[in-house]
Amino acid sequence: MSGAEPFPPEPWDLRGRMHVGLWKARPGRLPRWPLPEGVRPLVVGGRCPLLTFCVDYSPEGTLSYRELLVALAVRRGRRTGCTAVAVWVDSERSRAGGRTLWGIPKELGEFALEPGGGAAGTEHFRLRAARTGEVRAAFRPGRPLPGRLPIRTRLFQEVDGQVLAVPAHLTGRPALTRASFRPDPAGALDFLGRGRPVLSFTLEDFRFRVGFRSPRDRLDRRG
Repeated sequence: MSGAEPFPPEPWDLRGRMHVGLWKARPGRLPRWPLPEGVRPLVVGGRCPLLTFCVDYSPEGTLSYRELLVALAVRRGRRTGCTAVAVWVDSERSRAGGRTLWGIPKELGEFALEPGGGAAGTEHFRLRAARTGEVRAAFRPGRPLPGRLPIRTRLFQEVDGQVLAVPAHLTGRPALTRASFRPDPAGALDFLGRGRPVLSFTLEDFRFRVGFRSPRDRLDRRG
């Protein structure tokens, strides 16, 4: 694959390490993100589940970059999945590919990662971007869990007026963590400062495949 290409073809096979947070928020406290046609937030017990991903993608995968992604749990008819609603990366190729292939609203930002150092060290993850200001996140490692955690879902995203159900398959070695976020109160991620994730974990040595295997598969997976 030439470095002159604007972005790699799908699917992307990504590798690395990520911190995942599961949140439950009142609908009225979330931004009014634009969703694809027919897609609605999934509401459980009066709360909207959403996920945050703070990711360090390694050179062993299709692309190497860092990312902060917010995904909202959604439904379209009887089908459930997620929609990526707010995303920042430090790679122009990732930004271009995410937007063109799947309609993921990636923006550019600057990241800093401070490893914890040792089994009990807290890892710090920082984003600076035009719409967010500075966002700081801290992850304190906890108990490792056995085996590899498999996660399969679909991303409902819109490209050129067409709703796609983009397949996403993630596996990795999980460990529980304690996470905290300190966003700029005037930035686009200010809602992350109003609480903590109800569950947070780290995925070590993850394998993440996103995208369609062929143009025919892309047609078959329309939302």
